[in-house]
Amino acid sequence: MSHFRQDIRQRADELVALYPRSRSAMLPLLHLAQEQDGYLSDEGIAEVAELTDTSAADVRGTASFYDMFHLEPVGKYVVGVCTNIACLLAGGEEMLEHASVTLGCAVGATSEDGLFTLEESECLAGCDVAPCVQVNHRYVRSTTPEEFDTLIDDLRRGRLDSDVPAHGTLIRVRRSGGLRAPRAEVAEQRTEAKAARDARAAKEEKK
Repeated sequence: MSHFRQDIRQRADELVALYPRSRSAMLPLLHLAQEQDGYLSDEGIAEVAELTDTSAADVRGTASFYDMFHLEPVGKYVVGVCTNIACLLAGGEEMLEHASVTLGCAVGATSEDGLFTLEESECLAGCDVAPCVQVNHRYVRSTTPEEFDTLIDDLRRGRLDSDVPAHGTLIRVRRSGGLRAPRAEVAEQRTEAKAARDARAAKEEKK
């Protein structure tokens, strides 16, 4: 039985069909797993391993390389405060300390209400609004402690739900354009391509 919801599993199958080798779909599948669960659960990792014909250890090892993937539960909102050089000079460390007090949790921890996880970010590439703050990978215009407190209050009250979805959701509108081909046609072409590769390999062995 699939761990993924029906809609997520359908999207997963469509993703796998895009690649000649199922393993190549691992990263987008991990994003789907995190979209459903909010983090990469053991069940989600196992399903990605099954879909990519790999092992759970392979999937976990890949996921652990990327900051955007979380292997443990996080809050509904993951708040990142940049402390790289430009933000550091603009008060990044002070903003991070203030965020810790406002949220009531240490850096790398989750607030008691489960809503917020606080992270120190290396660079968010938003030096023009230093110190830069992101929530669930969305830039927010929060450059002072007062603006940060207003942001958190808005998030708590649901005022920003249309702008900042729960953690794990990268996009909420699925693309309907772009290059598309019938799945049966894609499968047929891949079968033909594999047969051609096998024929070339057999020919090389005879030399």
